Amino acid sequence: MKVILKQDVKGQGKKGELVSVSDGYARNFLFPRNLAAVADAAAMNELKNKEAAARFHADQEKKAARELAERLTDTAVVLHAKAGSTGRLFGAVTSRELAEAMREQFGYEVDKRKIVMADIKNYGEHQAEIKLNSGVVAKVRIIVQE
Repeated sequence: MKVILKQDVKGQGKKGELVSVSDGYARNFLFPRNLAAVADAAAMNELKNKEAAARFHADQEKKAARELAERLTDTAVVLHAKAGSTGRLFGAVTSRELAEAMREQFGYEVDKRKIVMADIKNYGEHQAEIKLNSGVVAKVRIIVQE
């Protein structure tokens, strides 16, 4: 029997998937617990519509990420930090500080967990990568000044 899962079922699949299970398992376990619905024509049509909507939203997010990556590629973020006489910073410039600076200087909301960079411990120009979406990466220049 083919059923559409309403919730994640261990050993069977995730919510919204079409799976094939035995008739007894469906009647005695899945249906009484409201974990699945019969995969009739109406349910299949609804499943296809949900999948199409999910693909559309994913495409829109990827398009927005590409546009943001194009804007960020030529961006130079200026950060100010204090350092000793040798030019070595007290502490380090981290991805959190970069995310805050981007929000303040340009208005771009970037999650600090999406920024890939080594801790910056001296003045000068450095680079960081921002993973905006799967396959979409923007490279940003970081200028650390006193």
